[in-house]
Amino acid sequence: MEETNLDGVENMVTENHKTLKDKKHSWGKLRRVDSLNLEAGRLSFSHSHQSNVDWKLTLRLALQSLGVVYGDIGTSPLYVFASTFTDGIKHNEDIFGVLSLIIYTIILIPLIKYVFIVLWANDHGDGGTFAMYSLISKHARVSFIPNDEPGDQELSNYKLERPNSTSKRASKIKHKLENSKNWKIVLFLFTILGTSMLIGDGVLTPCISVLSAVSGIKSLGQEAVVGVSVAILVILFYVQRFGTDKVGYTFAPIVCVWFSFIAGIGLYNLNAYGWGVLRAFNPFYVVRYFSRNGMKAWISLGGVVLCITGTEAMFADLGHFNVRAIQAKLPNKWKISQISFSGIVLPSLLMAYSGQAAYLTKFPKHVNDTFYKSVPDAIYWPTFVVAVSAAIIASQALISGAFSIVSQSLSLGCFPRVKVVHTSAEYEGQVYIPEINYTLMIACVVVVIGFKTTTNIGNAYGIAVVAVMIITTCMLALIMLLIWKTNIFLVVVFFLVFICIEMVYFSSVLYKFVQGGYLPLALAFVLMIVMGVWHYVHKERYMFELNNKVSPETIRELVSKPEINRIPGIGLLYSELVQGIPPIFTNFLANIPSLHEVIVFVSIKSFPVSKIAMEERFLFRQVEPKDFRIFRCITRLGYNDEIGEPHEFEKQLLHHLKEFIRIEHFILETSTIQQDTPGSPEMVIKDNIEVRRSTSSAVFVEESLPQGNIHPRISSASSNNAIKSSNDISSTIISVPIQGVEEEIEFIQKQMDNGVVYLLGEVDVAAAPNSSLFKRVVVNHAYGFLRKNFRQMEKVIKIPTSKLIKVGMTYEL
Repeated sequence: MEETNLDGVENMVTENHKTLKDKKHSWGKLRRVDSLNLEAGRLSFSHSHQSNVDWKLTLRLALQSLGVVYGDIGTSPLYVFASTFTDGIKHNEDIFGVLSLIIYTIILIPLIKYVFIVLWANDHGDGGTFAMYSLISKHARVSFIPNDEPGDQELSNYKLERPNSTSKRASKIKHKLENSKNWKIVLFLFTILGTSMLIGDGVLTPCISVLSAVSGIKSLGQEAVVGVSVAILVILFYVQRFGTDKVGYTFAPIVCVWFSFIAGIGLYNLNAYGWGVLRAFNPFYVVRYFSRNGMKAWISLGGVVLCITGTEAMFADLGHFNVRAIQAKLPNKWKISQISFSGIVLPSLLMAYSGQAAYLTKFPKHVNDTFYKSVPDAIYWPTFVVAVSAAIIASQALISGAFSIVSQSLSLGCFPRVKVVHTSAEYEGQVYIPEINYTLMIACVVVVIGFKTTTNIGNAYGIAVVAVMIITTCMLALIMLLIWKTNIFLVVVFFLVFICIEMVYFSSVLYKFVQGGYLPLALAFVLMIVMGVWHYVHKERYMFELNNKVSPETIRELVSKPEINRIPGIGLLYSELVQGIPPIFTNFLANIPSLHEVIVFVSIKSFPVSKIAMEERFLFRQVEPKDFRIFRCITRLGYNDEIGEPHEFEKQLLHHLKEFIRIEHFILETSTIQQDTPGSPEMVIKDNIEVRRSTSSAVFVEESLPQGNIHPRISSASSNNAIKSSNDISSTIISVPIQGVEEEIEFIQKQMDNGVVYLLGEVDVAAAPNSSLFKRVVVNHAYGFLRKNFRQMEKVIKIPTSKLIKVGMTYEL
């Protein structure tokens, strides 16, 4: 029986060693005292909300997407013609030209570009500019914070195909991005600019949508319209607390009714005033429109572009749903039944705009209020009620998008700490951020009161819409080249076609800069400063800790001092540093000369992926000397993961710590048995490697190994996976005697029962005395203001005050 046990153990360990040996990384280089690379686990499955979603859920999400995503683009018929013909209709054929522009703008940008191309550039089911940035960062090291390790690539959600020798173009682009600081800065600035513009869009969308719908009661006066609009906006932002799931279900039926109304009214107008406007499907009318009106036609594009407002929300809100829910393309062999944009939104919009154009051919003077004037009297008030409801829903698209992209930027260190509430237990991408919600509400109320009319807001609206589209086009072209490795000819065609269209529109909306176009640029400028300052100081602080981390020799010296008392319990010391022990530890011992029996340095490391499996979340190593029972732990989180309640986090962390100790002992005991067994196969640990032994435990110490031979350490996650995958030897693994491991685990459990205390460094940052004036302003004043007015670390990770010990320290950057 013992021989069988040894054979099974021997095969498992040898196979595990072979797997690790096959890695391309040099184990000698990875054998750093401050590295956990050797502990990274590997799992064969993937967790993301892009795939493995059953079709019942997809259909349900498609229904929700109507209520959240398409409200904005669906309410555009309320104001597009009025915003385009600001000086009235001079020639009836101009109606055909504008309608033709609207038709092909909707077909080219929302349908072809976004629904069928951009939505697939998602990061494990999450969309938006930050999701694209995180996708690029997984294929090229473009991050400013050097916390990447080779072991990170073993994450199931993070391990993606990288450019190889067979793709010279992708390799050259990757090399250029990684070795050029300027290109990294440009890419980062593009990302935060797109994010800022989309948040700015989230301010303007509710204003123009609600004002345009409420304008149906103009007979009561403009002040009444503004007052009602403000009241509606306040209610809208209040209900966000209930989450996208409930808001989407509540709003989806209303949006379905709205699309039925605008399609029906469009068909009525086509039948009543003539089907001749359908000639506008001939793009020749666009040419004639520009040749006849020249400069005025170019200026009018600022109104035409409003027909695609909310398009970027399809991508930004992807994390709330999935690609198929928005694209709604069921995978049968005929590839039909397109439910969402392709089957409902697009036909309804084309009928609505065509019907309004038909009405304007008979009543061109009604262009300032085209929608309500074209509604039959019998259904005017029902239409008004549905229009107001749909306008409220239109605002939801960009509000949800703002929540999503702020949540993503938080995890990448690009936004001050705010509270993120996950509102759906079934779908992790649905989030609510109270601070962002109420900031948007205040901004919307100010804009409505200040601008008063949809025409004035429309001048500002277009810049935010088109700017985000241009940034998406540029980043998508880079993804095509670097990641998708698309044929260069197709990339050039895609880029030239869409960048030309969008730049023409952008030049037009910039013409109205002084008439309100400055507003989104001002909002974006403020947000870019906030995000840039926060990320810059976050990076500088990390580099300071990295350059001043505590050495193992210093740890031994500090802990060995007789004045340092060991007290019962477990201490969790939080740090953002993932590659060593932070300098705050020495300051902690200087102020409080006591140390818990078990110390765990917890580093929360954010990854540019949506979600990380629990099996892969915790990485451990033990700091020498082992008798001090000091461990380092990296807690790896995706940008849709949350730490959870303290007691749950403690249970998870300590469970994985005990598993780590058990596996470490198991590997060493197995290796010792193999060394002592005559005629055994090739040893996992060579004869010239010294393994320390102890009667109480045999914890592997990484520093004690020679440079050329590294023991294949594994995490509790990867160990469990390996054990579970070998069903034929699972029983024999358990039966192997593991010397001292149970005593060690019992000791850990006893200290857990004594209590867990959180040790948090209250780090202030200040610019060094010889710093430039600019750096002093950024670090001392701008960052200081943001840090004081946003959430502190203990609130973000939900540390109970009764278990919290803070120690202050100042870093001079």
